[in-house]
Amino acid sequence: MTTPGGPEGTAAERGAAFRSGFACFVGRPNVGKSTLMNALVGTKVAITSDRPQTTRRAIRGIVHRPDAQLVIVDTPGLHKPRTLLGERLDSLVRSTLTEVDVIGFCVPADQPIGPGDRFIARELANVKRTPVVAIVTKTDLADPETIARQLLAVQELGDFAEIVPCSADRGFQVDLVADLLISRLPEGVALYPEGDLTDEPEQVLVAELVREAALEGVRDELPHSIAVVVEEMAPREGRDDLVDVYAHLYVERPSQKGIIIGHKGARLKEVGARARRQIEALLGTKVYLDLRVKVAKDWQRDPKQLRRLGFYD
Repeated sequence: MTTPGGPEGTAAERGAAFRSGFACFVGRPNVGKSTLMNALVGTKVAITSDRPQTTRRAIRGIVHRPDAQLVIVDTPGLHKPRTLLGERLDSLVRSTLTEVDVIGFCVPADQPIGPGDRFIARELANVKRTPVVAIVTKTDLADPETIARQLLAVQELGDFAEIVPCSADRGFQVDLVADLLISRLPEGVALYPEGDLTDEPEQVLVAELVREAALEGVRDELPHSIAVVVEEMAPREGRDDLVDVYAHLYVERPSQKGIIIGHKGARLKEVGARARRQIEALLGTKVYLDLRVKVAKDWQRDPKQLRRLGFYD
């Protein structure tokens, strides 16, 4: 008989211990950390892009199971910082590594092991008390022989608790990744209410969806210069089926502003339409989205502007 806790009942009904705790994904930029977290959570809680350094904050996604609650912390990619923003992102990753119960070290199947992977493996070797599960991501982009070689190459990088290949896009072994991470969590009670998928405020999620839309199709150097702040978000007065969102996109130079706006505003309209669809799916209601593009000169290097844009010390 199927019970409310699932085919085999809840952890308590099976006499098993309930486990709860935190895991983080770490890796160099653009190795599929955010895509994997979204696949594990079962919905989009972190934006994704083929541009490096898309993730700029530690976003928590919550995986609910009858016998466990796994809170995944998606971190920015570790890299050699070139700006004050980069330094703060690297500091955020290192502090996260010391606060979680298990670490998922993500390495893509379709790219050779490089200096960035070796650097992170050395960093992880210094985190003595926290088990590390090596995750070979993006297996859908590599043939079996390449995946086998990558698994052997990852094995040489360090002494990992487990090494597992997976594809978040195809759903290949995503559940196994969750199993391996959960098995290393301590026994404990649920940390978040059932049904919560993230603890990120809605305005932050909306700002991230706007930034994701703006990242599509821009020049290689531009993504690092885009920041988004939702200035106001509230239901339209007298309407319970419409939310007004007013957001500012910040770039560092006037020339970048022109790229975002496009000829006669065409590109900004495209960004708005793409973002609005995602925001409506997130909020479950119709959305009026007002986007304005502003220049905040060299904001990535300015402590005051970083604070104003939400990147704190």
